[in-house]
Amino acid sequence: MAIRVMIDALLAERGMSVGEFAEKIGITSANVAVLKNGRARAVRFSTLDAICRVLDCQPGEILLWEDD
Repeated sequence: MAIRVMIDALLAERGMSVGEFAEKIGITSANVAVLKNGRARAVRFSTLDAICRVLDCQPGEILLWEDD
C-alpha cells in the first residue's frame, strides 16, 4: 500500500512504549501493531484524533504517502 503509518518513529522520539501508547489512545496493543505494520485498511477519525493528541502531532506526521 502507498500509505505508510509513521507511529514507530514518533513513539521512539517520545520515548513511549506501544503498551503505554495503546492505553492512552484507548485501543489494544494488537490494533496498534496492525497500524504500525501497515496492515490497517482504515483509521477512524476519533482514533486519529486520539493519536494526534497523545503524540502532540499533526495527521501529516503520522500518515505518509509514497508512490508504489
